[in-house]
Amino acid sequence: MIHGIGLDLCRIRRMEESLEREHFFRRVFGAEEQTWLESLSPARRAQSAAGCYAAKEAFLKAAGGGLGQFPLASIQCLRRESGAPFLALSGPAGEYLEQNRLRALVTITHEGGMAAALVILEEKDFPAAGD
Repeated sequence: MIHGIGLDLCRIRRMEESLEREHFFRRVFGAEEQTWLESLSPARRAQSAAGCYAAKEAFLKAAGGGLGQFPLASIQCLRRESGAPFLALSGPAGEYLEQNRLRALVTITHEGGMAAALVILEEKDFPAAGD
């Protein structure tokens, strides 16, 4: 059963400018995200960071809150070996999933200078798509 759905957009150019501020980068992105993003070319870094940021905001919306509900760096948007995104949550965000017996599903797309992310929070007692 679906617990919550969140959708968000992020302008890639805006993210490119934000990434120039070290404080922003360290406050918003977790350690694993930082390592991954730093390994990318500048153009790919901005696009990927915008997708990750949109995924964080989409998660917050799906959880029923907004900015400030959980530290953004505790909501990491990482990639599987296949390239598919997944959310790795720690601290209060991770506790929220555990306490509510939820799993987070995420998808990200980029088009026309924008990154979009959709997050669905689903109860663990229901089979995941493809199970």
